[in-house]
Amino acid sequence: MTRRAGADGTGVASVPRLSRVRITEFTDPLCPWAFSAEPFRRRLDWLYGDAIEWRVRLVGLSDSPQHYLDAGFTPDVQARAFRTIAHDHGMPIDTAERPRMEASVPACRAVVAARLNAPDRMRPLLRGLRIRHFRGDLIDEAPVIEAAAAAAGIDPADLARWTADPATGAALADDMAAARAPTPAALAQDGRLAGWSGGRRYTCPSYEFEDLSGGAHLSAPGFQPFRVYEVAMANLAPDLPRADPPASADELLRWAGEPLATKEVAVVRDISVAEAREELGRIADEDHVGADGFWSLRP
Repeated sequence: MTRRAGADGTGVASVPRLSRVRITEFTDPLCPWAFSAEPFRRRLDWLYGDAIEWRVRLVGLSDSPQHYLDAGFTPDVQARAFRTIAHDHGMPIDTAERPRMEASVPACRAVVAARLNAPDRMRPLLRGLRIRHFRGDLIDEAPVIEAAAAAAGIDPADLARWTADPATGAALADDMAAARAPTPAALAQDGRLAGWSGGRRYTCPSYEFEDLSGGAHLSAPGFQPFRVYEVAMANLAPDLPRADPPASADELLRWAGEPLATKEVAVVRDISVAEAREELGRIADEDHVGADGFWSLRP
């Protein structure tokens, strides 16, 4: 088993011949639950490496700010929700009230464009858009998307051309349609789905597990405890070896290739947040966001 770096583009398999399980990840850069589940995704990546093939699909939670306002979800309501989620799950979220609500579709379209044209840069772009959103930027504004693209190693002019391509629009529409057609097993877990005008849809993150050798399939819709993902992997590929936790935060940050939150380090290292924060303080610098931050190794 080979562990790929966590910052690479995991929207496609890095080494397809090694992959045993495909996880289709339904997500959206605006969703705080998807952001709060990032420690679990990284732990799966660490434990199983290239035995997992990730397939990222965008839900498209909102096509305009009015979508949220019509549902009674205003900036003050959002700020209160962010405070609760940040407190309960530990990811860095600035809980100040935003000047307005945002649409997620422009950012989703950018991520799909990267997936189609620069798949190795797709995951860094998604990560960058998430961090900007939870830092307080408005990621439906073109300059913010352009800055995230540049930081992810994508020429903003290229991204603009790709997002204007009809193929990108068609791929995003296909993603959004798939997100609004949960499997029968997911529908049986209705409390982890959400409503839309045509029925039920996946919430973020939702994982669909598929055994690539035998075709068995398991649904884990919505935010789940990590144990659910362990059970899914054990049922689909019980013989897969699991890596030991990284021996240090230094090893983990070098593997990730990008700044990590304290909670991400704690979950992948299998230690407490307090232990992770103390260890990180010795070797890394923190970019403070909300009640925590993102840690980068000191030069």
